[in-house]
Amino acid sequence: MKKLTLIFLLLFSLNSFAQVNRNDTIRVENYPTDSISTKKPKAEMEVLTDIKEANAPVKAMKFNPTKAGLYSAVLPGLGQYYNKKYWKIPIVWGGIGTGIGITLYNQKQYTRYRNAFIAQLNGQPHEFSEIPGITAEALGRTQDRAQRQRDYAIAVTALVYVLNIVDAVVDAHLYEGRKDPDLALKPTVIFDEFSQQNSKAGLSLSYNF
Repeated sequence: MKKLTLIFLLLFSLNSFAQVNRNDTIRVENYPTDSISTKKPKAEMEVLTDIKEANAPVKAMKFNPTKAGLYSAVLPGLGQYYNKKYWKIPIVWGGIGTGIGITLYNQKQYTRYRNAFIAQLNGQPHEFSEIPGITAEALGRTQDRAQRQRDYAIAVTALVYVLNIVDAVVDAHLYEGRKDPDLALKPTVIFDEFSQQNSKAGLSLSYNF
């Protein structure tokens, strides 16, 4: 009987040790407690400055119209570059380059026919002498046409040059109002009751006071 009682007490003690509460355990992880933080707290002025900068309104980008116009006058397309309208630069260069090319071509044609006209009047041979039916009148009309086309090309090139300056100035001046809902430029359908076509595509400029 004593042996059974001894075995029963032994099993009971083993069961008690096996059911140890987790809250009774002690963690012995080694954390450093003597370290000093190298991060200095911000001063009150720095905190106030950060708050003001975070709450400050977004500054709108501004461009100087005088600078934009001057840049475009010195070098066409430079004003558009200043206004960050890069997609307009190839248009400006293309328009002015095409005008200059047409001007040079017609100037060359005018010089050819002018020299042939003078040679025809003086009875001298020229590059068109072997072509039958060539007269001084025909050469004169041809040189006048070449001269007229050259003058038109010069006028169109000058107009594109001036529009390049005007575009840069206006673009820089109206930059702040691009996102203004009271000022809008958008495509629209124009109804014309006096024309054969009742409706046409166009641009609508709206300004609300």
